[in-house]
Amino acid sequence: MAMAMALRKLSCASSIKLLRPLSNGSSLYYMSSFPNQAIREREDPRVTWIKQLNAPLEDIDPEIADIIEHEKARQWKGLELIPSENFTSLSVMQAVGSVMTNKYSEGYPGARYYGGNEYIDMAERLCQKRALEVFNLDPTRWGVNVQSLSGSPSNFQVYTALLKPHERIMALDLPHGGHLSHGYQTDTKKISAVSIFFETMPYRLDESTGYIDYDQLEKSAVLFRPKLIVAGASAYARLYDYARIRKVCDKQKAVLLADMAHISGLVAAGVIPSPFEYADVVTTTTHKSLRGPRGAMIFFRKGLKEINKQGKEVMYDYEDKINQAVFPGLQGGPHNHTISGLAVALKQVMTPEYKAYQEQVLSNCSKFAESLLANGYDLVSGGTENHLVLVNLRNKGIDGSRVEKVLESVHIAANKNTVPGDVSAMVPGGIRMGTPALTSRGFIEEDFVKVAEFFDAAVKLALKVKAETQGTKLKDFVATLSSDSKIQSEIARLRQDVEDYAKQFPTIGFEKETMKYKDGAGI
Repeated sequence: MAMAMALRKLSCASSIKLLRPLSNGSSLYYMSSFPNQAIREREDPRVTWIKQLNAPLEDIDPEIADIIEHEKARQWKGLELIPSENFTSLSVMQAVGSVMTNKYSEGYPGARYYGGNEYIDMAERLCQKRALEVFNLDPTRWGVNVQSLSGSPSNFQVYTALLKPHERIMALDLPHGGHLSHGYQTDTKKISAVSIFFETMPYRLDESTGYIDYDQLEKSAVLFRPKLIVAGASAYARLYDYARIRKVCDKQKAVLLADMAHISGLVAAGVIPSPFEYADVVTTTTHKSLRGPRGAMIFFRKGLKEINKQGKEVMYDYEDKINQAVFPGLQGGPHNHTISGLAVALKQVMTPEYKAYQEQVLSNCSKFAESLLANGYDLVSGGTENHLVLVNLRNKGIDGSRVEKVLESVHIAANKNTVPGDVSAMVPGGIRMGTPALTSRGFIEEDFVKVAEFFDAAVKLALKVKAETQGTKLKDFVATLSSDSKIQSEIARLRQDVEDYAKQFPTIGFEKETMKYKDGAGI
């Protein structure tokens, strides 16, 4: 009776508006308090902002909406060859763009500093469960933190969790394929903040082979006595020998951190060796070969570590240290929309389609490397065993910065990259390219033969521009590239060829038919 009276009062109120359509054309708003009854939504003339909050992007901010449409066209018409990029799925983007972004949830599932997190807890726990399943990890032996915001922060969180200030880290040198977050510094400057708070020493490639020099790594470790060694890279086309580095770590009583940011998708699919057998801690981003949203994960061993000489059990103590380093040490509230999107991506990883995709990534990269070599290009290490190639352009008489500019002008996205022997990161001798993104769009081996031809044509154009340029600086090269009419004509022809080829393939995450600039207008 009381419920019926409440409903009658609500239905008679003058400040009521209708919501979802019923069969008679009216609308209803359902409240959990009245599971079988309909409650009409209030409307108050003093509340002027609801309409704005529920308006679509194109109405609220046409400028940003237009920029997004331009980016859609760029992704459709261009060739994405940056190995750290990928096209995440529509379902992941739907989760990332969901109401999960609204909730604050400092802390961890079951122990939050805010109320109302029952569904946030469910999403995070599901994400953690799937993360362990994807890599075939026993939850009694491994744990995972999915709150870390990105790859560089996740590495720093591990360092601060397990090391004291100024303790020692060894990692692959940046010009030899390493990453900034592993503590890069030059002779005169500490580039990465990691090198400010910790003492870092690089290991390097054997420049005669392009492979990591494990013998020299071991010798350096004896002298440097690191507390942690990083096995991971951002521009290394070969597989890591985790067993060899594990032996070095054991001799030095050092932690082995495997940073698999680039290769985690390949590892998850089982198409390359996993670091988990050997590593103490494993970090990864989630948006590269894994093909999820932009985030990171930290995996850590837990449970029994060893039986000491006194016959007592020694347990791993990483879990609390790493979790506390993430929150409250270096972050506040996690990005729940990203964690939800990551859970979706991890579900996709556990499918036959995903394994087929990663097998194709490897096959495509092998064919791409073969085609580049056939066109006379020098690859660091002579080839590839993963998703990327690193081209040393010195034998062509050009550098990566100039080639990158020409590639960009013809709608090919790649990135300049240091190669062994480089002294400048701004004008390096190499170009780094990979196959994950274009494989997501459906490229197969013969398509990468064509991509290699486009790359070769762009390098030849870069050499022409260099020959026509009076000055020696990059800005002089760019000025010639943008002003010489003959070169601009050649650029336009190559760009059209690239676009015509790229537009044959599906878009990812949006429909071609809905694009504002699908016919080229405004581009």
